[in-house]
Amino acid sequence: MGNRLGPKLQAGRRRMLFLFLLSLFRPALSEQIRYTIPEELTRGSLVGKLAKDLGLGLRDLPTRNLRVSAEKKFFTVSTDNGDLLVSDRIDREQVCGRKSVCVLEFEMVAEKPLNFFHITVEIQDVNDNPPTFSQNVTELEISELTPTGATFALESAQDSDVGVNSLQQYYLSPDPHFSLIQKENPDGSRYPELVLKAPLDREEQSCHHLVLMAVDGGEPTRSCTTQIRVVVVDANDNPPVFTQDVYRVSVSENLPLGSSVLRVMATDLDEGINAEIAYTFINVDKAVRQLFKLDSKTGELTTVGRLDFEERESYTIGVEAKDGGHHTAHCKIQIDILDENDNVPEITLDSESKYIKEDTELGTVVALIKTHDLDSGFNGEVLCQIKGNFPFKIVQDTKNTYKLVTERVLDREKTPEYNVTITATDKGKPPLSSKRSLSLKVSDVNDNAPVFHQASYVVHVPENNPPGTSIAQVNALDPDLGPNGQVSYSILASDLEPRALSSYVSV
Repeated sequence: MGNRLGPKLQAGRRRMLFLFLLSLFRPALSEQIRYTIPEELTRGSLVGKLAKDLGLGLRDLPTRNLRVSAEKKFFTVSTDNGDLLVSDRIDREQVCGRKSVCVLEFEMVAEKPLNFFHITVEIQDVNDNPPTFSQNVTELEISELTPTGATFALESAQDSDVGVNSLQQYYLSPDPHFSLIQKENPDGSRYPELVLKAPLDREEQSCHHLVLMAVDGGEPTRSCTTQIRVVVVDANDNPPVFTQDVYRVSVSENLPLGSSVLRVMATDLDEGINAEIAYTFINVDKAVRQLFKLDSKTGELTTVGRLDFEERESYTIGVEAKDGGHHTAHCKIQIDILDENDNVPEITLDSESKYIKEDTELGTVVALIKTHDLDSGFNGEVLCQIKGNFPFKIVQDTKNTYKLVTERVLDREKTPEYNVTITATDKGKPPLSSKRSLSLKVSDVNDNAPVFHQASYVVHVPENNPPGTSIAQVNALDPDLGPNGQVSYSILASDLEPRALSSYVSV
């Protein structure tokens, strides 16, 4: 029975089977694919068997034209086997800074049919950065009357690695007068404090030399050291005392240069030079000094650089207050940066062709759209849309990806070209938006029959005309283009016999 089916019926059944199988595989293809690799892999290193994970065979690769979304420079796809490979050096500290989890998200684009595949690559940290101190020697002045148990802030070592590879522990060279304790900042970073465990006597020993070591948790471990020189001096009766241990403030990222952030204050019960307090930064990196300035006399913190929420969301700043008798006190300033809607959404377009056939089925993907906004929260949420009477609509695929698909029947003879403007608008107040234009030309198909100017023609012909005489002219028009619109004429029927007709008239 199956062998007796006509070729059109057999082709129709095969098409229905293909569409059914495609509907089964479509949910799997839209799932996000995740890989994990260490940083600093050499160029050409394997990230994952991408084509295999997408369910694509080797024979599918030439037609699908699998490629990485243009904005990601770190990866490429092998044209031979469809493997995802490293194409550029990936320095986790440069890409993600101090984030605990470093993830690169991007899209793969495939053609025929046009589609997005969402890829996530987690970059694991390797212990490629040792801890470092900013200076080789640190000098501390401590009064001989300082009570045991007093603590003194020491410079923190900086380590660009994260997790177990970051700085884990401090060690102090043995000394009968000092020990070391380790504390944590609100952001989780560790810092050392020197503890006085035995009374000092300047007349007995005026200077103590210590070695501070910082060690990370990598395998193998990395470390660094700095010298600590403790100078024993005569001290006054009372050390400075801050009004707060931790000062907290939230400021907008658009804060103008020179704006006051807050003011720290320490008091000293002594008089004269012993009560004169000077404020300085302690345990702050270069980036903080480029953004903030601390008045040594008033303790007022002001901005000297532009804050950017997208670059860093918070800062922890150490401040030391020292009086004229060399007593010190310490506090922390916790600054949280508030996001402002200061980034315009970005639009990326990807399409197979600028031409679309006028008999294209409804729901056909015309272009892939991706939006990206550096802002956070509502300021970073983007709505993508088109305005105007177009036979297309935008369908959201994921949070930041969309598809432009056909919604109504196309007719080249009515509208041969569309200039579609895509607008991406965020939810900030006020909202920011950007636009991208896409030109689509409708290609012709032979969907119009020729039409005569008249349904019938009546011609009066005198007898005895010589051969070749024109007796009438008919005209038909076809609105299609090219070969589809070329018209040819022939006589199909006559009340004369066909052989007799050809002996009288021709077209």
